[in-house]
Amino acid sequence: MEKRIIRIVLTGGPAAGKTTLISRIIKEFRQEDGWRVITIPETATELISGFGIKPFGNCMSMLRFQDFVIADQIHKEKLALEAADTVPEQNILVLYDRALLDDKAYISDEEFAETLYKFDGRTEESVIAGYDAVLHLVTCAKGAEFAYNLGNEARTESIEYAREMDDRTLRAWSGHPKLKIIDNSINFEDKINRAIREIYRIAGQPEPMAKKRKYLISMPDMKALAERYRTVSIDMVQTYLCMTNPSIERRVRRQRYGSEYLYFYTEKHFRPDGTKWDTERPISEKDYNQYLLEADPELQSVNKTKHRFVYDSRSFEIDIYPFDDENAIMFRYSEDDEAVIPPEIRIIREVTGDPNYKNKQLARAQKLLH
Repeated sequence: MEKRIIRIVLTGGPAAGKTTLISRIIKEFRQEDGWRVITIPETATELISGFGIKPFGNCMSMLRFQDFVIADQIHKEKLALEAADTVPEQNILVLYDRALLDDKAYISDEEFAETLYKFDGRTEESVIAGYDAVLHLVTCAKGAEFAYNLGNEARTESIEYAREMDDRTLRAWSGHPKLKIIDNSINFEDKINRAIREIYRIAGQPEPMAKKRKYLISMPDMKALAERYRTVSIDMVQTYLCMTNPSIERRVRRQRYGSEYLYFYTEKHFRPDGTKWDTERPISEKDYNQYLLEADPELQSVNKTKHRFVYDSRSFEIDIYPFDDENAIMFRYSEDDEAVIPPEIRIIREVTGDPNYKNKQLARAQKLLH
């Protein structure tokens, strides 16, 4: 079977949601399903934070800085494609957190063309051909201004600058034939969901089911389910952290994918009008262990094993907890409201939206209400 390597650029202005989207993609396209996600981190940020190379002050001009950025970006993209050829999975998503044409937003068109040509005679047309699709996530400074600095006190760009760079970045990528724009028309969760649906379409996969229902069920025979529906199991540990901001709930999660462990840091943001949304990013094992030092002493970690399977073209998940051997939680994902349930499952009651069955309450109670 020939490998499928799908190359997708994620771009946009500051505070657009790229990091949260990458985290979500990693969870959606799993190794158990034959996928490998390779991510190329944002080059300019690495050069500034890691090497101290800055395109301002007395360090260097923006034009000189782009020489460094383009050279490093080309090198990383080459390594990523070599890795895609090496890994055992047959379906590979290569995600670019910004890519070569993003540099065009910071210098003139002529300067960009001249700088790009220095590297083996590259042209804008040849660069565009190296990416299968581009998702432009619009900065929240356009339409979701309230969230621009929320949860990131280190952000120094003004809202006006963020809007300008969003426009310049979109113009830089406007020549790509598969450019998709993901705006802030509804809310952040919807924005990420729309982006995920685009990723599925680009990958030629069925789009994820939109509606989520939650049920308290009697403990099923998981061995029988595994044999009949070929369930995929993921061990997870979720730990809540002390709140440093009353409107932001923080947590970290460790989960096992095949033989590997992945780690995530999540923030749930609450607004005075009652709306809320999550932002999430992958972290290293070292960062995960460091965050554990900030664990909320009033809450225990939530350990569970998530079992995923498909029945009647609908996706299901069953969460099993070590503190309850009689009951479990089941999630059903479907576009319709028809209650199609596997015959092996005995539902006790639906608990969609019930706060007693949310992870934070389970961290506090360590039991399922029967």
